[in-house]
Amino acid sequence: MPQITLRARNLTRCFGKQQIIHDLSLELKRGEVLGLLGHNGAGKSTTLQMLTGCLLPGSGEIDICGFDLRKTPVQAKAHIGYLPETPPLYRELCVEDFLTFAARLRGVKTADLTLALSQACLRCGLESVRKKIISTLSKGYQQRVGIAQAIIHSPAVIVLDEPTVGLDPSQIRDIRNLIRELGNTSSVILSTHLLGEVESVCDRVEILHHGRLIYSDSSRQMQEYGQATGFIITLRQPPVLSELSAIPGITSVEPLTDNQFRILHAPEDNPTSLVLSLAASHGWQLEQLTPLHETLEDVFVKITRNETTDATPTPSTSTERTEAII
Repeated sequence: MPQITLRARNLTRCFGKQQIIHDLSLELKRGEVLGLLGHNGAGKSTTLQMLTGCLLPGSGEIDICGFDLRKTPVQAKAHIGYLPETPPLYRELCVEDFLTFAARLRGVKTADLTLALSQACLRCGLESVRKKIISTLSKGYQQRVGIAQAIIHSPAVIVLDEPTVGLDPSQIRDIRNLIRELGNTSSVILSTHLLGEVESVCDRVEILHHGRLIYSDSSRQMQEYGQATGFIITLRQPPVLSELSAIPGITSVEPLTDNQFRILHAPEDNPTSLVLSLAASHGWQLEQLTPLHETLEDVFVKITRNETTDATPTPSTSTERTEAII
């Protein structure tokens, strides 16, 4: 199997005269969890619908495990597992019957059906509810059933659209752990507007803004994006500002209170050790020194703020017209 499991090149999509997706290209590697991040209306669901063959792109190419999604859709889709934002469940069926139905639709052979069903239930924590009617399950368990139908045929590419939306904190933790585990054996792409999701499960981040990809890097690099280097220091007997500003390496001193200061320095010239030494020798009575740390929310706002914001928002996916690639 190829190391690049999904490759999209120059995708566009219009609804009427309005262009929603603009020249989008991305790649997904085997064993990688990719987070597609963006505000509501950024085009995330539209993008995932195109990547899974549920929506025809206006132009561009999509390759799944070496198969062109437009030219050989049956072979390409055989390698995809997809969970839409609203799980496609038959709620009048019990879990076992529904997953059996999903497995047969996915071409799982009769001889392999029992094992596939057991593995999907085990991975998604559904063993205790296999005989229960889906409509009687909590939303968290229904979400697990939705993921189970997406992985029942052991696909190389798993696509999850807002997999934790509407769940409680305990359910969110369980689903995130499951997604991380799925990334050990498959490639996973998930859309989200929750920054904590990126930090906890994603190896790499793509930010979509008004239908354009504006950022692509590892989640660790995103956390370090444009981060100010410095610290906040609290001193019981602080010196005058000019004395702090004169310390080698310090580029800026901002008083927050009479005893607390925000100090910035160059990334390659950290004066922390010198400040600690001076505080001890000059009787400044150091109480606290805390390195500056921007949250992912701060970073996300910083990245998207630099982009133009005059584009018209993406229409709600509930009113989008879907065209299957056949």
